[in-house]
Formats: sequence, structure tokens, C-alpha cells
Amino acid sequence: MATTERTSIDAAEVERFSRMAAEWWNPQGKFRPLHKFNPTRLAYIKEKVCGHYGIDPHTPMPFSRLRILDIGCGGGLLCEPMARLGATVVGADAGETNIEVAKIHAAQSGLVIDYRATTAEALAEAGEQFDIVLNMEVVEHVADVELYMSACAQMVKPGGLTFVATINRTLKALGLAIFGAEYVLRWLPRGTHQYEKLVRPEELEAALRQSGLEVVEKIGVSYSPLSDSWNRSRDTDVNYMVLATRP
Repeated sequence: MATTERTSIDAAEVERFSRMAAEWWNPQGKFRPLHKFNPTRLAYIKEKVCGHYGIDPHTPMPFSRLRILDIGCGGGLLCEPMARLGATVVGADAGETNIEVAKIHAAQSGLVIDYRATTAEALAEAGEQFDIVLNMEVVEHVADVELYMSACAQMVKPGGLTFVATINRTLKALGLAIFGAEYVLRWLPRGTHQYEKLVRPEELEAALRQSGLEVVEKIGVSYSPLSDSWNRSRDTDVNYMVLATRP
């Protein structure tokens, strides 16, 4: 009898983002919200990584001894800043088109990044290990959250860190992140997010703990229309980030 192997890949989601691949590096294009969001998440990552590893953040390449995975890397919007900070970077995405776009842009930028069209499960099965696993705006697009988070957690070295950024499953998020951002403001194409696939912080934290990780911090990220920027916040009702470590 045929058996169906579990996978975290949602083929429809991969196809959706692959169709938009050419837009990744256009700051005014379909990924404009990520370009706006990037400075906030980069500052948070740098602050927490340097604090955790006792690194002087003012050194020219503070991440030079760190191996970092950006899972669901898309076109490489986080991989390139990590490489500029000196890290050895692996960027993985299930969409081959996204990876090709990322490779071309990295070459144009003079950066060496190990881009791979693969899955979290395949990397974990191969025994890959990283000091930092970046899991940003991906978990709300996977088919099996438990399987996906388990694979990602497996790749965090003892003493390493993982950052997870996603959208809460609340009515406020439905109104702002889906209806407001996709249907009113047109920041994102309609259908980018499905409400039922959003993940609540307690669900995410439970998955992390179940995978042997210890949750260090949870913060909200809020958009300010006055400054047209994203900032850290205590409000986790819409966008939030969770930091965890493997003891």
C-alpha cells in the first residue's frame, strides 16, 4: 500500500512566491513590506547575537565565526546583510526560482553565499548544524508546522540561537495584516496569507520547547504610519518575533 511521506512544503505557497521572484529586490515592488521590515529585524538579530556570543557589535565583521542558516530565504534579503556582517551563510528555499534570483543578486553584490533549493527536513536529515537559524516570515506558509519547526530546531547547535518571526492568529491580525495590508493598502498580493495558517505565540513556543529549545524572549513588531517604519513593540497581536536557544 502506498504511503504519503510527511512534508512541510505547501506546493501552492511555493508556486505563489516563485511567481513573484523577480520582485524580491525591488524595494517598491511586491516585497516592499519586507524591505521596510528588514532594518528592524536586522537590528534585533545583531543585538541579540552579539549579546549572546559576547561579540563587540562595533567590530567590522562581528559574525565572522558564525555559521548561519536562513530557511525560506526567498531572494536573499536577510542572507546578504548576514554575509556582510562576516557570517558563513546558507540560504535555503523550496522555490528554485527564488534561489536563482538570490544567486544572481549575490554575485552582482560580490558576496559568497551558499544558496540551496531544498527543504528544512532535507537539511536536518543531512545533519547540518548552525550557530544561528533564521526562520523569518516562513512558518505561516508551511503545510506542517510541527514537522517544520522540529527540522529547524534540530539544526541549532548546542548553545546556538534561532529567531522566528511570523503573524499571530488574532482578529486584529486578520483586520490589519490580511484585510488591511492585502485588500485595502495593497502592500501584498491578495492571498499572500491565509488566516487559518497563522500561528499563535503559545503554539510556536510549544513547538520550540517540544523540539528541545528554550524560549528566551518574545517581542512584538508594530508599524507606525507616521514614520512609515516598523518598530519593536510589546504588542504581539499582529507581528511578533520569538528568540530561542538550545541549552
